Amino acid sequence: MIEPTWQAPHDSGAEQRYKAYDRIMGNISWLLIALVALATKLIPETDRGNMAVPAAFCVMLFIYNLNARYGLLSRTHGQLKIFIDLMIFLAFIVAACWYTGKLTSPFMSLIYLVLMATALTQGKRVTYFMAGLAISSYAFLASEDVRELNYYLTHILELFPFMLIAHLGAMLAGETEVARREVERLSLTDDVTGINNMRNFFLLAETHEKLAKRHGRPFAICMIDADNLKSINDRHGHFAGTELIRQVAAIITGNVRNSDICARYGGDEFVIMLNETSKHEVAGTIERIVAGMAGTPFRFQDQELTSTLSAGLASYPEDGDDVKTVMAYADEAMYVSKRNGKNRLTVFGPAMYGESFGAPETGGSP
Repeated sequence: MIEPTWQAPHDSGAEQRYKAYDRIMGNISWLLIALVALATKLIPETDRGNMAVPAAFCVMLFIYNLNARYGLLSRTHGQLKIFIDLMIFLAFIVAACWYTGKLTSPFMSLIYLVLMATALTQGKRVTYFMAGLAISSYAFLASEDVRELNYYLTHILELFPFMLIAHLGAMLAGETEVARREVERLSLTDDVTGINNMRNFFLLAETHEKLAKRHGRPFAICMIDADNLKSINDRHGHFAGTELIRQVAAIITGNVRNSDICARYGGDEFVIMLNETSKHEVAGTIERIVAGMAGTPFRFQDQELTSTLSAGLASYPEDGDDVKTVMAYADEAMYVSKRNGKNRLTVFGPAMYGESFGAPETGGSP
């Protein structure tokens, strides 16, 4: 059984998610400012304290929001920034509640909004921490009321929604994150072999291509095809062909570096991007893959089956100036290997028809 060897892209979507969260937090900021500003006009003076303080908080939040969304901080996206936003929102809400009726303030329910936003963006531990701050804020707002014991017991019961929402939000967010990661994995991996699919290959290859061009570093592309998948399918059935494909993936992943990118191109064809190296430097690695496949039988229903590989190799910048061009030349070299007897590697070049490596094919013809 092959261990999954897929790689997530350098930007696996996390940055995009936090950009979206950042926009949402910005909208919430403007909403909070508008609500508190409206309260300064609508709440009767007899029901409110000195509104100069929340008005000052509105100004400070307005300035922060301008900087966070449009200024120097607008280029930064991540959990830390969202956490700072949430802490500022909580402090702003508590200040607004203090001057608009404390526990009876119309802004008290906004604390639930902070808890849910924390659960969706920060994980369990930070959510529980924020729930503790919310409970402390509630106690702070109730601190001037000196009542009898029953009054405090009633308010203790009113704290349970904070804890329940925090716990439920954290659980749901955790399940959602697990599901999201699984969907991402399925969308980026080949379900038969567990290695990258072509969608993920091109996402990763694009990043490495940019790095290669920026720093003047080479990379090589190898195209590999199993030589007798059709004959195995015809003789032993398609499940045997599936085991052959898995065997090819296992041989490839066992011989390449973690920094290299391998993917199932389709059917029984595979592609490898070997980074920071030329085709001549990695020819030995590909030869080991070809020899390893020919010399390693795989079991299917108590039978030992064998197959061979045909491979083609090309590199940047010698053979092309982008990944797709180098892939096309590697693919052409692979078909030269097929025509020259299979079970071999052909390195792309002007004289590639005479530049193949490997032993004659030992398996049966397809």
